[in-house]
Amino acid sequence: MTKPRNYQTEAVIIKKTKLGEADRILTLYTPHLGKIQAVAKGVRRPRSKMAGHLELLTHSQISLARGRNLDTVTGSQTIDSFLPLKSNLELTSYGLYAIELINQFTADHVENYPLFGLLLETMHHLCQDNNSELVLRYFELHLLNLVGYRPQLEQCVSCHSPLQPVSNSFSPSAGGVLCPNCLKSQPLTHPLSVNALKVLRWLQGSDWNTASKLKMNPELSRELEGVTRGYIKYLLEREVKSTAWLDSLRGQTEQTALP
Repeated sequence: MTKPRNYQTEAVIIKKTKLGEADRILTLYTPHLGKIQAVAKGVRRPRSKMAGHLELLTHSQISLARGRNLDTVTGSQTIDSFLPLKSNLELTSYGLYAIELINQFTADHVENYPLFGLLLETMHHLCQDNNSELVLRYFELHLLNLVGYRPQLEQCVSCHSPLQPVSNSFSPSAGGVLCPNCLKSQPLTHPLSVNALKVLRWLQGSDWNTASKLKMNPELSRELEGVTRGYIKYLLEREVKSTAWLDSLRGQTEQTALP
């Protein structure tokens, strides 16, 4: 059965690349087609009517025409522009981090409807919630679950014994937590406090309404970030580019806050 030449899809714009003098190649994350790429012709010209609907971190309804190599965007209409994400540099950096992870952890044309839902939910929460760090940790853990890298947090990944309420360690290469007895069996582990393990389990097993009730102090927040970042870096075999900007913005904010 031949696919129709023209079709429509909802999408979040997760990447854009310049092409020629006026065009862009867009990477779109969609609910039913997975990740797709398309050319938006003339979108970099000042008078382009579509440009505003095809910005990064925008949820749009997009019309496309199939092409031999790349499909072409023929129309677009914003569903949600997530303006708070674009009017606050720190929130922008969080949003860019989320879409970079979506791009890195997904292959083209593989439908993952729950992951599309998680991305939209995360962008909404970043716009509305004051606890952006918690939003990101929740996003990371649920993304890892949906793309097949759910970390083992209930038992030791080496000896499979239940984890005790003591200081354990997280091993990116083993994909989960090691008990103190098995710590030496794996190189490059992150120390994991009792509270950090509790929070990771809570976030992994909860929906957002439940998870959002959690309160974390800055020290615990940094510890969790170190663990999830280390695991993600190991899986991708490189740093996530957007973390450098995120960290530099945070450094500026912390310096400003000093008396």
